[in-house]
Amino acid sequence: MTGEGRRMLDGFCEYLRRQGKSENTVKAYCQGMKEYMRWHEETFGKRMKMFLRANVLDYISYLRTVKGLSNRSVNAKLASLHSFNLYLIAAGYTKEVVLDKQDYLKVQLAYASPSTVSREEVERFRQEILEHCGIRDYAIVTILAYAGLRISECLALRVEDISLPAREIKVRHGKGDKMRVVYFGDKVVNAVREYLRNRPKTENPYLFPGRGDSHLTRSQVNRIFNEYSESITPHTLRHFFCSNALENGYTIADLANQAGHSNVHTTLLYTTPTREKMKEKANRL
Repeated sequence: MTGEGRRMLDGFCEYLRRQGKSENTVKAYCQGMKEYMRWHEETFGKRMKMFLRANVLDYISYLRTVKGLSNRSVNAKLASLHSFNLYLIAAGYTKEVVLDKQDYLKVQLAYASPSTVSREEVERFRQEILEHCGIRDYAIVTILAYAGLRISECLALRVEDISLPAREIKVRHGKGDKMRVVYFGDKVVNAVREYLRNRPKTENPYLFPGRGDSHLTRSQVNRIFNEYSESITPHTLRHFFCSNALENGYTIADLANQAGHSNVHTTLLYTTPTREKMKEKANRL
């Protein structure tokens, strides 16, 4: 990458942070631009000096036909390019709108709740974790399944952020760096209380401490999940929470606040039946 390309990419990453994007989003968007720049150099035999619409349209075609990506996956790549375009305009590199929301590909949403696991499967998984991994990992799984936190939010919790008497979790850095208060029930109370009773004495402020002054990493948690389930992931448990909450009396507004959805349309996805319930209905015809 040329010095100019590196400066633009560094400037782009800093621009995203100023916009309040989470560090995970910053990494994903910057990686998306690196991939585009690599494609540009491999395709045209020269490093990218200008961000041109004709090239972006070729890139979309490449992603669909050569890479075979779904429309949803292509749109994820385009989000990086769209933000990069906004950065170039803000930084004075260009005045041209190369890519906008209308260029995103249409995605057919499946008429079924994103939740793919049942309560029985979740409870079996929790028990496996309790028996084989211990109370720390059991507490993490329980928070994900019955408080609905994102894995990044869960691991970033500090001891002071969770109040068992009040049954509240203060999520300080949710998606978009927004703060919210999450409420929970007995399952979370019991799991976290037992964990705190046996939590190692440490100056580390995080609820789930890792090495040094940091917290447990996402990769460490993913390894645990992969060892004990082929279908359940941290994100699967968040989907389970959202579907389960609506089935048990939460309103759309309740769930949107609890889950930290910035767009109510995300919450509405969970109002549709699960695939298994749809099959049960079909079987009654």
